[in-house]
Amino acid sequence: MSQTSQPSHRDAESGLVTSAADAVVEFDADAKTALQHVQYFLHGNPAMVPVIILIVSVAVFGIIAGERFFSAFNLSLIMQQVTIIGFLACAQTLIVLTAGIDLSIASIMVLASVVAGKVAVVFGVPSVIALPLGFLVGTLCGLVNGLLVTRLRLPPFIVTLGTWNIFFALLIWYSGSQSIRSQDIEKIAPSLKYFGEHVSVGDAVFTYGSFLMVVVFLVLWFVLNNTAWGRHVYAVGDDKEAAELSGIDTNRLLLSVYAVAGFIAGIAAWVSIGRVGSVSPQSFYDANLDSITAVVIGGTSLFGGRGSILGALFGALIVGVFSSGLKLAGVDVIWQRFAIGCLIIIAVGIDQWLRRVSA
Repeated sequence: MSQTSQPSHRDAESGLVTSAADAVVEFDADAKTALQHVQYFLHGNPAMVPVIILIVSVAVFGIIAGERFFSAFNLSLIMQQVTIIGFLACAQTLIVLTAGIDLSIASIMVLASVVAGKVAVVFGVPSVIALPLGFLVGTLCGLVNGLLVTRLRLPPFIVTLGTWNIFFALLIWYSGSQSIRSQDIEKIAPSLKYFGEHVSVGDAVFTYGSFLMVVVFLVLWFVLNNTAWGRHVYAVGDDKEAAELSGIDTNRLLLSVYAVAGFIAGIAAWVSIGRVGSVSPQSFYDANLDSITAVVIGGTSLFGGRGSILGALFGALIVGVFSSGLKLAGVDVIWQRFAIGCLIIIAVGIDQWLRRVSA
């Protein structure tokens, strides 16, 4: 029995014989337009989208606001301002990568800060016990979300919309709507404000919380890109059914993702006390939406399975750059929010455009 052979031809210049299929592939590669090459490149490197937007934003606002924007103090201030949003965006990215979303992440953080603050300052428990208790509260809240999503198979949007209100009600009840003053923290449990301390490098001022945020991002970047757990996170977000068929325990994985997100929110609770200087049950009321903004602008797809944890960091920085640049340019706060809203829509549009690339 003879095998069917593909038609071939000899290249006139090189003399090499190539198959018709190879010629078609070569023709298709040459047929791509410059825009398609950019599309394919960005599809394979999603973190480059926010990097490009960040560079362009810095250049534009540097021209508009001048030297004030490029001052070391202002640039370091942007880093300080996005620290809490960066932490929450880090946690939010993990969940969005699994095709979920967490509307309760800010309430988890504030609840953890209230628990740790009240236990340490009001009840006089040492900080070495009070702070881990805050981490535990954050982790347990994340587990509650994960259990509702996996065991009851409820949509993450609905689950976290409900727990957002539940956790907020609990923190108001537990705190009695009372803040813990900075003076009391300083007197009884000063270690709660540790990550609010800063170090100066010339005119730049960096808080310890900002350094910790960068470390957390780098650790999670390594985990997502170099461990089986990280690869499973992407696999579940890309196609949950296919991941199950390949042997991944998707429910267990989702539980771990929500728990890790809650733990990160617990860490953010400690950093937020240092950032604000006090413990307030009313603080960061819209931080959950800001975290989603940073994730979307950072290039992580809301459909799951595609994105970079570092993109969320760049997304948070982009929001900070826009807010600082527009403020220095004298733009009203209303139009600052307008600009951020436009940026979100543009980011989602870019995501849809990149998703059209065939695998």
